[in-house]
Amino acid sequence: MKLTLDTLAQLPDGVRVPSYARSDLSAGIVHIGLGNFHRAHQAWYLHRLMDQGQAHDWAIVGAGVRAADDAQRTKMLAQDCLTTLIELSPSGQSAEVTGSMIGYVPVEAHNAALIAAMGQPEIRIVSLTVTEGGYYRTGTGQFDAAHADIQHDATNPQAPRTAFGAMVAALAQRREAGTGPFTCQSCDNLQGNGDILRQTVLGLAQMSDPVLAAWIDEHVTFPNSMVDCIVPATGPTELALARDLGIEDAVPVTHESFRQWVTEDKFCAGRPDWDKVGATFTDDVHAFEAMKIRILNGGHQLIADAGDVLSIEYISKCMEHSLVADFFRKVAKTEIALQVSTVPGMTPEAYVDLISYRFSNPKIVDTVRRVAFDGSSRQTGFILPTLRDAVARNTPLEGLVLSQAIWARMCEGSREDGTLIAPNDPFWDQRNAAAIAAKSTPQAWLDQQEIYGDLAQNPAIQKSFDRWLSLIWSEGLETALRTYINC
Repeated sequence: MKLTLDTLAQLPDGVRVPSYARSDLSAGIVHIGLGNFHRAHQAWYLHRLMDQGQAHDWAIVGAGVRAADDAQRTKMLAQDCLTTLIELSPSGQSAEVTGSMIGYVPVEAHNAALIAAMGQPEIRIVSLTVTEGGYYRTGTGQFDAAHADIQHDATNPQAPRTAFGAMVAALAQRREAGTGPFTCQSCDNLQGNGDILRQTVLGLAQMSDPVLAAWIDEHVTFPNSMVDCIVPATGPTELALARDLGIEDAVPVTHESFRQWVTEDKFCAGRPDWDKVGATFTDDVHAFEAMKIRILNGGHQLIADAGDVLSIEYISKCMEHSLVADFFRKVAKTEIALQVSTVPGMTPEAYVDLISYRFSNPKIVDTVRRVAFDGSSRQTGFILPTLRDAVARNTPLEGLVLSQAIWARMCEGSREDGTLIAPNDPFWDQRNAAAIAAKSTPQAWLDQQEIYGDLAQNPAIQKSFDRWLSLIWSEGLETALRTYINC
């Protein structure tokens, strides 16, 4: 059965469908970046709230700024912006169709339609999932005012090419019209994601209109949040799962049974009551962020890079490999957990056990390649802050340094079985060249200043990295993992 509003009542028994009518919904949110995670997470929370008869004036209008987003728009509009969510747990699966999204803005190079949509007074939140590396930051985490995209938007504020330029333009329209600000809400895996979004939006506005920047600084809010749910990319397996349920969905989403959303309650133009369906509002989101980003997202990097070198295709299979699984658990419990605080209801050690269980779920077909993609952003965001804390506090760091040697080994571009690793980083040429040079001179990897900064000159890190990378190349990754686990 093709998924549309007209066929909802005809979907197979057991598939949960919206209890609300699309005609009862009106827009309140524009979301930029309609990938799988948003549809399995933020859109799901809103859908469940709507199922309770609430928040019907907070429906989502999708948007994108990349050429690839246009293909997603076509697929979503063809099925009335409905999404089939398939929950996969070791004990079985369930499915539901969500309907909290009601439209999709045309994707244009100059973003005029997006600016117009965000300028409408009924839009009170503009949220984003644009990936960890999409916020125009330098290697030290500062706003990258020199980037060509930012330079373009600063000199062409009415025809921007970035999501942030479009947001600034829409806020300028609203300020002039007197319709007030909207909340800017990042939903990406970045610690202090709201602060980072604020830095980008304000930095760009300051370049083109300092008066507008001051107005944004005073009136617009940027709540920090922690978002958590493992959501694989959609491929033939996921499409087949939907068909097996009797649903023809061009963009279904599979996800695990675990979800968590913790956010600051800083919404300048109001918000839905997401807490009524499981979200948490708190003044101390940073502790939750640190636990999740450092253990789950950092843990993903630990096992994915090792898995790729060892020709393991899926994350759950990495956890079946005793050395990879034990490597994750030891680094997480004896090194990362020392830099993470307890949050209400969860210690760092208990969270490691929870993540180990979630990573091991064989029903979640999450590829090593997806998780390892863009190490330039993910290593710097998920691993290196913990390594810096370990250096500052003089706590164990051998496993964290070993993870960097494994990343360098992966970026050399071949697996231990001789097969090639296709480029998987926006800066692959630089990473690959450094990794090849590091085979004979390990310091060549650490000398990537945009990645390591002053860590490259730390004697303890230099010595440890040299030892681990040399061991990996001379005796193999499994020997290095075994050596670490047993030390």
